[in-house]
Amino acid sequence: MTASRVKEIKPFIVMEVLEKAHAMEQEGKHIIHLEVGEPDFDIPQCVNEAICQALTEGRTHYTHSLGDPELRKAIARQYLDEYGVVVDPDQIVVTSGSSPAILMALSVLCEAGDEVLISDPAYACYDNFIHYIGATTVRIPVSPQDGFQFHAEDVIQKIGPKTRAIIINSPMNPTGNLLTEESLRMMASLDVPIISDEIYHGLVYQQKAHTILEYTDQAFVLNGFSKRYAMTGLRLGYLIAPQKYIRVLQKMQQNLFICASSTAQRGGIAALELGTEAVSKMLTVYDERRKYMISRLKELGFSIPVEPTGAFYVFVDASHLSGDSYQLAFDILEKAHVGVTPGIDFGPGGEGYLRFSYANSLENIKEGLDRLEKYIQNR
Repeated sequence: MTASRVKEIKPFIVMEVLEKAHAMEQEGKHIIHLEVGEPDFDIPQCVNEAICQALTEGRTHYTHSLGDPELRKAIARQYLDEYGVVVDPDQIVVTSGSSPAILMALSVLCEAGDEVLISDPAYACYDNFIHYIGATTVRIPVSPQDGFQFHAEDVIQKIGPKTRAIIINSPMNPTGNLLTEESLRMMASLDVPIISDEIYHGLVYQQKAHTILEYTDQAFVLNGFSKRYAMTGLRLGYLIAPQKYIRVLQKMQQNLFICASSTAQRGGIAALELGTEAVSKMLTVYDERRKYMISRLKELGFSIPVEPTGAFYVFVDASHLSGDSYQLAFDILEKAHVGVTPGIDFGPGGEGYLRFSYANSLENIKEGLDRLEKYIQNR
């Protein structure tokens, strides 16, 4: 018998698209991947060298359960340098990617039957994490007409006696927008713990990203190395938490995960200390792709309610093609051999939209959008 909390987990639809695409590739079809949010760059050379050195030196054993002290100090320095925020290294738990950090933050805050607020649309996996720990998701609709920003009255209306946390994400997946300072201050003023997913910090164009820690020291911050440093497969993230929660988080880490990869942590130190130039180069390339994709998608007749200024996604209104984004995404894959993510993956508020990722070469993006143009003409 399968436990209900596992049986009720919904599929991560973008992965279903990706897996279908892989099956088609095995049949000899050439697929352009605009669905997945994974950098197409190699890890920075400094990270490569640091990991190789760690292996050579035998740094392949358990670290402190909270993480390598040198890495935690480097993370604290980054938050001081970028945001002027003082973070005690002992407030940081280094994790195997940001997903364990989400699980642990929700676990320390919520009992079964509690409620967690998220935006609608929002990153698809939040809802599954919430349900897995026995809590309930409460969605706060955010409107494209308002730039997908939170409004105080909408948030306050959703807060009830069982509310234990609010998850925010800026830059946001799937929309690529940044929350304004006004929105962040409003969130910080509420008497509800904020879990701020800042995994796309460092991938920002034109604007400046702000951490929730600039406005409150009582928030939980999720971040990591996958997106900014193209280190997805190394599985390295971290959780910054109020000091009063660290001991219980440490005990969870000890029991559930022991520690993050020791060699990946050495790579993380190198990324923070030596990776600035590599990130800057990646950012320049991403920005070129972003501008091209926005322009081309508009030419193809898609409406882009909010032009993205962070992450590597463009969220487009495709309701003129179909009101069923799931069916539309798989039809595009089948007929145009282009992978895109259906908006419904991100909640009811995402229906009618498609998410395009520009974490692929400009050559592939051009080819993918050429195919999409032919697909639209043939409809």
